[in-house]
Amino acid sequence: MSLLPSRKRQEWHPLASLQGEMNRLFEDFFGGRPLMRGFWGDHQESFMPAVDVRETDDKVILEAELPGMDPKEVDIKLEGDLLTISGERKVEKEEKTKSYHRVERSYGNFQREIELPHGVDQDRIDATFKNGVLTIEIAKKEEAKPKTIQVKARS
Repeated sequence: MSLLPSRKRQEWHPLASLQGEMNRLFEDFFGGRPLMRGFWGDHQESFMPAVDVRETDDKVILEAELPGMDPKEVDIKLEGDLLTISGERKVEKEEKTKSYHRVERSYGNFQREIELPHGVDQDRIDATFKNGVLTIEIAKKEEAKPKTIQVKARS
């Protein structure tokens, strides 16, 4: 006996139809993958890593969560002010003896494009990978760095 209802049963379930409509609404609004997974455990979406972007006076720093990935399987490209991180999170070695009842981890190809602030230095980029987190630091050009102007008092 299966713990998950059959695909046929999903078609008639009233909540499955509602969830499908909600997924389409979020996809249209956010322009990406559904925020909710399939009601019956349907995992056909691709992996999409979370990315944090922050800026200091001297550089722009991006951190992407890539748990379980090999850094050699990640590609980083910078064209103008558009940084692209892409790769593939592969399914671990499949064991025929295991029977999964629920799979929540996502796998597959991914591509994230992040528009950077104007004035980054394309020749001064550093990328490191530690504990499943990819960190990319991009230096700013001198003219893009904020300048402090001292106000002089007149007598």
